[in-house]
Amino acid sequence: MSYTVKLVDFPDAPADVIATAESRFRRELDKLLGESVEAALKAFENASESSADELSKDELALAATWAKAYETAKTAGFRALGEADEAYFEIRLD
Repeated sequence: MSYTVKLVDFPDAPADVIATAESRFRRELDKLLGESVEAALKAFENASESSADELSKDELALAATWAKAYETAKTAGFRALGEADEAYFEIRLD
C-alpha cells in the first residue's frame, strides 16, 4: 500500500512546517488503519457516491472507520499549526 499526503490550502507556512504536519497526519493514519488505509479510503469514497442500501454492512463500517481515522489524523497533523479554514489533508493512492 502506497499513498501520499499533501496539506492543501495552508497559506504562508514554510515547507518544513508543512512536511512535519503531513508526516504527523500520515503516522496517525497508519497507526489507526495499518494496512487498511487503501481499503478504508475506497470504502469511504464508495459510500460518498452511493446510497446506504447499495453498500454492504462491512463497507459502511469501513467507511465510518475511515471518517473517524481521518479526523483523528487531521487533529494530529494540525497540532501546533492552528486551524486554517480552507486547509485539509489530501490523500492520493499511488
